[in-house]
Amino acid sequence: MSQTQDSNNNNNNNNNNTINNNKLLMEILAFVWKLLCIFSTSFVSLFSPKAKKDVKGQVALVTGAASGLGRLISLKLSKLGCNVVLVDVNEQGLAQVAQEIKEQGGEAHHFTCDLSQREKIYQMARNVQKQVGDVDILINNAGIVTGKSFLESPDNMIEKTFQVNTIAHFWTTKSFLPAMLRNGRGHIVTIASTAGTCGVKTLADYCASKFGAFGFDESLRQELSSTPVKTTCVCPYFINTGMFDGVKTRFPLLMPILEPEYAVDKIVEAIQTDQEVLVMPKFCWLAPLMRFVLPVKAFDEVASFLGLSDAMKDFVGRK
Repeated sequence: MSQTQDSNNNNNNNNNNTINNNKLLMEILAFVWKLLCIFSTSFVSLFSPKAKKDVKGQVALVTGAASGLGRLISLKLSKLGCNVVLVDVNEQGLAQVAQEIKEQGGEAHHFTCDLSQREKIYQMARNVQKQVGDVDILINNAGIVTGKSFLESPDNMIEKTFQVNTIAHFWTTKSFLPAMLRNGRGHIVTIASTAGTCGVKTLADYCASKFGAFGFDESLRQELSSTPVKTTCVCPYFINTGMFDGVKTRFPLLMPILEPEYAVDKIVEAIQTDQEVLVMPKFCWLAPLMRFVLPVKAFDEVASFLGLSDAMKDFVGRK
């Protein structure tokens, strides 16, 4: 009797193993097929025009909107018909940008906010909700840079770099994401950097903060994958806005210092086409790949040859 039971148990176990193995094989085949479809679709999209969604009438909130990239993004979105909400610590700059938008026939509201302070961000968000309404497009653009070697970087500046460049994204997104989910539409844009994919000398705090912003976007994108809310992470090389005045590039054909108007056109296009990641210039896609494929010393030699090690040597920054 015992031998018969053992035999039956063995048969059942074998059958279960066979079923599980077959199920796993089917999952692997389905997974491979899905990857092939994704690669095929991505390849075809390289050669076909992308449909652009209409953002007219949507509320777009831009942090760091008083100058540089934030100002230009705000003006561009206004021309496309967005009701733009400008946020910055620079009250005078905000008023000037708001006036520019109104002079070109757009609608703008501005709110002064220190983005290194969580409660001030939450208060700003409540004021926006009360005075303007739900935000449809959130652009976490505000950023600061110390530009000093690690030991020369003041403690308060290191902390503020993370508060503005990374942690503020958490509080703004927590503030505006719930309404996006309720309304069934929304877009969250993270202005990171190629410095968020590859370390650069004398940018320890900046690189670390942008690595954090990049990771935040990637995790958020996966959480929101089954919702109508889209995300875009922007990783540009140095942009000629004044923030990185003095930086140099050894190979401008491969890694040009980007003109802000070009960068803004690409960012807004990425929003309209729901592009998940935008790297500018495209050559910079190789940086994270080389970092993990090459031996560490070899990667360091490549970075040195490309001029990344000395890019910040004559850094001045915005005065």
